[in-house]
Amino acid sequence: MQRETALLPGRKMRRRRRRADLGTIAFRRCVLAVPIVGGVSLLVFLLAGISPFDPLAAYLGDRYVQATVDQRQQLSEALSLDTSWYQAWWQWVVSALSGDLGHSRVFRQPVTTVMSERLPWTLLVAGTGLFLAMVVSVLVAVRCAHRPGALLDRTMGCAATLLQGLPPFVISLGLLAVFAVTAGWLPGGGLTDPGAGISAGQVARHMVLPVLATTLSQLPWLVLSLRASMTGVLGSDAVRGARLRGLRERTVIHKHVLPSALAPFIAVLGSRLPEVIVGAVLIETVFSWPGLAAAVVSSAQALDFALLAALTVMTTMAVLAASLLADLLYVLIDPRVTADA
Repeated sequence: MQRETALLPGRKMRRRRRRADLGTIAFRRCVLAVPIVGGVSLLVFLLAGISPFDPLAAYLGDRYVQATVDQRQQLSEALSLDTSWYQAWWQWVVSALSGDLGHSRVFRQPVTTVMSERLPWTLLVAGTGLFLAMVVSVLVAVRCAHRPGALLDRTMGCAATLLQGLPPFVISLGLLAVFAVTAGWLPGGGLTDPGAGISAGQVARHMVLPVLATTLSQLPWLVLSLRASMTGVLGSDAVRGARLRGLRERTVIHKHVLPSALAPFIAVLGSRLPEVIVGAVLIETVFSWPGLAAAVVSSAQALDFALLAALTVMTTMAVLAASLLADLLYVLIDPRVTADA
């Protein structure tokens, strides 16, 4: 009883220290995020300013040739295209801080409206695909860890190594060719069938191939990472000691190996988010999915810099937030990691 009482202050101190480490890491990352986000937004407008493309020509399309010089001048003034890039950036920053992200020329809507309408569809596909990749990678890695060097372990290692060399658009085109064009089992693109309304069944059928493409594009990296981590933990003294104590192999894997291997796995998962976003751009374009990634392509093609800047800043903030979350989970899982490490 006295021993348990003596341990309580030590546990409380460790918990307080852990909470302090989490708060320190979060504070440092938030402070660091301010200049990063500001620099990214500034870079977008700088590249827009030195771009050889004329945003007015992109906005008018074929009507640009028919418009007179006076009409072009008046339209440029109305769209604020005649201001310098740094003035445009500062005006955008001031408006963004007040909640106004500007107006999208290509979608003829406020930027906030475009983002609110398309963000749920992007989160649905990218989030579902990444979640499935996480679940499958854990199941496969645990199964391979039970019998290292067996047929399943060698097969999954070869398949993952081969699959990681394929870009997301190649995977998307392959799935499209097999399941939509050749077999005709699944729709090849869009959110619903032509003329059909939005329903759970329609959306579920049309999101199968984009989700599968997202899962397959991320699965090899996660499988190989977790498999390598578990292989390293299997050779540790702690695992050998657990086996010498007569614990079952399943208990050793689930209670000792997997928790220790999850820390580097989470770090890899956080670092993969930028590629998930880049892959989403390609996947949504191939499957004509009405998400934010497709809006990035449209805004870049039409030189819609208000929308492009907002999407770029939001993507940067999402990457920073995912990196912060991965680091916080890493600290929670591994007690050896501190804020000063």
